[in-house]
Amino acid sequence: MNEMTSPIHVTSEIGKLKTVMLHRPGREIENLTPDSMERLLFDDIPYLPIAQEEHDFFAQTLRDQDIEVLYFEKLAAEAIADDDVCKEFLQRMVAESGYVAGATHDALVEYLSSMDRQTMIDKIIEGVRSNEIDIARPDLQLVAENQDWPFLMDPMPNAYFTRDPQAAIGEGISINRMTFPARQRESLITEYIINHHPRFAGQVPVWRSRNHETHIEGGDELVLSDHVLAIGISERTTADAIEDIGRHLFKNSDYDTIVAISIPHNHAMMHLDTVFTMINHDQFTVHPAILDENGHVDNWIVRLGDNGKTTFEHHTDIKEVLKTVLNKSEIDLIPTGNGDPIVAPREQWNDGSNTLTIAPGEVVTYNRNYVSNELLREHGILVHEVRSSELSRGRGGPRCMSCPLVREDI
Repeated sequence: MNEMTSPIHVTSEIGKLKTVMLHRPGREIENLTPDSMERLLFDDIPYLPIAQEEHDFFAQTLRDQDIEVLYFEKLAAEAIADDDVCKEFLQRMVAESGYVAGATHDALVEYLSSMDRQTMIDKIIEGVRSNEIDIARPDLQLVAENQDWPFLMDPMPNAYFTRDPQAAIGEGISINRMTFPARQRESLITEYIINHHPRFAGQVPVWRSRNHETHIEGGDELVLSDHVLAIGISERTTADAIEDIGRHLFKNSDYDTIVAISIPHNHAMMHLDTVFTMINHDQFTVHPAILDENGHVDNWIVRLGDNGKTTFEHHTDIKEVLKTVLNKSEIDLIPTGNGDPIVAPREQWNDGSNTLTIAPGEVVTYNRNYVSNELLREHGILVHEVRSSELSRGRGGPRCMSCPLVREDI
């Protein structure tokens, strides 16, 4: 298959984007409170009406470039159209929300089953509050454990960052084991989309499923070419998971090389794509804080050895490594905020490095990162700016908010 016939086809970060999956933020954002932000991985509360306006502007910016926009929540509702599939999905979702059996489990299943498919999906993402359901004989242990918590099923406010629960690689996908409980149910929805939606069912190899102890997230997975990946060793992705997905890709696809890049394990740099993105054949954005005074960062070239075992080759000069694996004579690393000690961390905090490339040398960025954006233009990049006052409060930019499904080859 090729990019014209396969439902998933991503062989680079920069090939012209043809199809992308987004999630329009919904009432799950309004279910954030100061007390729940840490548990739900937020450090601020976006104002939903403006966040939705900004997201619609983002989606329209993509459509204006002839990019097909699919919505995660609509694909999910269509994937569970069959009654038996819906019943299985609901049982698994309620179980992963903490209720394998018992009165609360039964009440949640009955409550959600009463809804049409789209309303059910929206409600699951939004979260179910304790006062929405009358449980005749509540599970006493659960009541004791959660008496100060207003939700029976937690909201999923991170769902508008569709990059992370999965990652399209070649004509397949990784369905990811997410790191924190607040996000783990998101990829269960992905699993049902891939397995049961008529657009994808039976056509998409899964390079790594979500049924693992080790974790990996899509913000750390960058498709550099038709045979090379870069994956961040980060707060959200473990080295063991990188080795695992590498073994499957090396044996079952055209991918033969992974560049594993170590980044600081903290909330400000949670994924590789918050500090490093590919924007052209030989150009990358980089947050200077991940590099030492020599411009180096620990990285490993991971390949499959002749003996069938994974090999690791340690390097520090990321420019030289990129030149080698991409067969380029030079690499242009463009620093966030022009490397200024005040501007760079400020703009990186608001995702100045989190660029979504929609064609070689053409990107979508947040308008608030004006120093980084002007520098991109000086380096010959075409920049489409999108609004960002509320969406950016979730600590994710245009790449975080998008899951490319089809790109043209380069």
